[in-house]
This record gives sequence, structure tokens and C-alpha cells, in this order.
Amino acid sequence: MGGREAHVLLGLVFMMVGLWHLYNQIKIHSTHKMTFKSLVWFPTKFSRYLELYLILLGCSVFTLIELHLAPFDTDGTFKANHLHHIEHACIAIAFSLHALFAILLDKFGPKKPESSKTDLGHFLAAMAFTQELLLFHFHTTDHVGLEGQYHWLLQDLVSVCLVFTLLSIWLPKSFMVSYIRSLGVIFQGLWLIVMGYMLWTPSFAPKGCALHKDHFGRDVIKCDDHESLHRAKALVNILFSWFFIGMMCFGVSFYWCVNRVHEVNYELIDDEVGLEEVCHSKDMQGFLHVKGVLPFDLEG
Repeated sequence: MGGREAHVLLGLVFMMVGLWHLYNQIKIHSTHKMTFKSLVWFPTKFSRYLELYLILLGCSVFTLIELHLAPFDTDGTFKANHLHHIEHACIAIAFSLHALFAILLDKFGPKKPESSKTDLGHFLAAMAFTQELLLFHFHTTDHVGLEGQYHWLLQDLVSVCLVFTLLSIWLPKSFMVSYIRSLGVIFQGLWLIVMGYMLWTPSFAPKGCALHKDHFGRDVIKCDDHESLHRAKALVNILFSWFFIGMMCFGVSFYWCVNRVHEVNYELIDDEVGLEEVCHSKDMQGFLHVKGVLPFDLEG
């Protein structure tokens, strides 16, 4: 991607969307456990399509950055040393189309059955993740060094998002499928931000490694010897494991907090309902209740 700025921008978009999804999935599950159903996007009070507009805006800016960094050759063809920018732009375009089609389906799609639009939305999101996974796996950039280690781990996170998005089509009422998918999107965004800073900040280069220009003119971290490279890759794995543990703690804590807030609200509602029932029963003290029979007045 176009260096630190592009990684951080796309990572922030993934993180914000993932957090928004996680909050809404937990909220819906807390308040409607029996009727819970996975959704691919969520409206807001300010604008029904705010989430989708955010995806469109973020991906459009990212695409423009990548295309700006990949100018055409004099004969109108793509330059070989800029093909990776085109690949990254294609990933952003796929997610932009997912957001655009989601808006169009909601506005002009069939009203019933509602599940068909939701399933199609999940399918479009899965196709965007598939595009991302394939382009990262068959990348034109040589990802054999330290940068490659970051990208291999990123592919694992994209795979999680893809698998659980597809599972949402077959298991739309499973809260855990939606919960894990949302955490995967957050983790993917977080890892993109980490990559942006760790791979393009000279002071963050591991011991025995430094930021250099490769044969394409890109800034890449190169290590002095195999031992330094092995150590640097091990540090990346350890860093990933730390963030993995952090995501576990965050996921459980966030679920507990959101669920607790809505449970408290419903306890208050239940108390009010209970009070109304007590008052109602006092008013009905002169009536005899028999199962299956309407109450009749004992004093009448």
C-alpha cells in the first residue's frame, strides 16, 4: 500500500466499521436474544447510510492515493514497479462496490423477503474479502522478508473475516458468528495500522535491520543477515500474539460492558412492569381467577 498513511487510513476505516458492528451485534443480542439475526450493516440516528458512506469515502480516498502513486508509463501502460498500487486500489474498489450495492439494494431492492437482501449483502462483503485475500496472496511485491511476515499474518485475519462472513449466510441467527466476524474486522484494521507504523518508521526497525530502497524504489526493511531476519520475524510473531491476547481481553470486556448496560436498562423496565402488575392485582382483589375462565366478581 502507499506507505504508512495509506495503511493507517484503511486500518482506521476497518476499525471503526468493526467497532460499530460489534457494538450493534451485542446490543441487538442483549435486547432481542430470541429474534437475533446477523446484519451486514447498521443504520444510525443521524443518517441511515452513515456507515456505508464512511466506507465509500474512506475507500475512495485510499483508491485515489494509490492511483496517484501509480502513474502510467509513456505508452499508457502500467509501470511494473507500480503494479502493487493498482492491486491495492482494486481491493478498495471492491469494498466501495459492496457499500454502494448495499445502499442500492436497501433503496430499490425487493421489500420481501428481507432475508434475501441481507444474504446478498453478506455475499458482496465476502466477495470483497475474497478479492483482498487473493490479491495479498498473489502479490506482485516480493513479500519474503519482514514485510512478508506482516502480510502472512494479515492474510490469516482476512481469512477469518471471509469465512465468518460466509457463515453468516448459513447461520444468520448465530450471535457468535457475527461476534467473531466483527472482532476479525477490528483486528484486521488494527494490524494494518501496526504495519503502517512498524514497516515505514525507521526507528521501529528491529536490531540488525534498517529501511532501504529496493530495486523498485520502494521503502522496505532489509536485514543484514539471516540471523537478524529470523529474529525480526520472531518479534513480529510475538507482537501479533500480544495483539491477539489484547483482542481477546477487549472482546470479552466490550461484550460485558455493552451487555451490562442494556441488562440494567431492562431490569429497570422489568421492575416498573412488576410494580404495575402488583397495583393491578390489588385492584383485582375482588375477582377470582380460574385458568381458562374469565375472572368473575365474588362480591357481585
